Amino acid sequence: MKLFYSPGSCALGVHILMEEIGAPFDLARVNFAEREQFGEPYRSVNPKSKVPALQRDDGSVLTEYQAISVYLALTHPEKRLIPLGAERHARMMEALEYVVGTIHGSGFRRVFRPAAFTRHEADHDAVKAEGIMIAKDGFQLIDKSLGSKDFIAGDFSIADPALFYVSFWAAERVKIGLPMNVQKHYDRMTDRPAVRKALKDEGL
Repeated sequence: MKLFYSPGSCALGVHILMEEIGAPFDLARVNFAEREQFGEPYRSVNPKSKVPALQRDDGSVLTEYQAISVYLALTHPEKRLIPLGAERHARMMEALEYVVGTIHGSGFRRVFRPAAFTRHEADHDAVKAEGIMIAKDGFQLIDKSLGSKDFIAGDFSIADPALFYVSFWAAERVKIGLPMNVQKHYDRMTDRPAVRKALKDEGL
């Protein structure tokens, strides 16, 4: 398999899962600074011009964090990356969708891509500020649901690398504080060998 990524992007979450699973894979960096995501070579892999993209051994490609993470979990059931039981499974997916769809999609997308929300450059700072507030509010909600649990579903699951990558953006890129339980989760994730290796391999 081959994972197409940009360092420190949401593909970091998939990279962590790949390391957790231990299946062999190659890394293919997409240089966003040089807009390689819009070039024909990468668009032939993923016409969405985004990462992550996972090219499987048969040449087919999966995109989107949720789809890739579910695929990896279901093809490696021994790793127990999806919790058993309807309630825990549903709560994990609830948190995963909120992290990716709201904290990332509505919050940090405004911070990193304000031009996607307004054509007027003079409004970019206001868009970014709104994005930070969305992210902060989102972290507060996740903080409450985490409570005293080590991980979102109790045990490590596909939702935890997603929370880690948005926490990484908050802590390392935007420099906004994380609420207590999310900070503990971030620290706990940083101690995992798979996370340390992924960060090292991406130069982070």
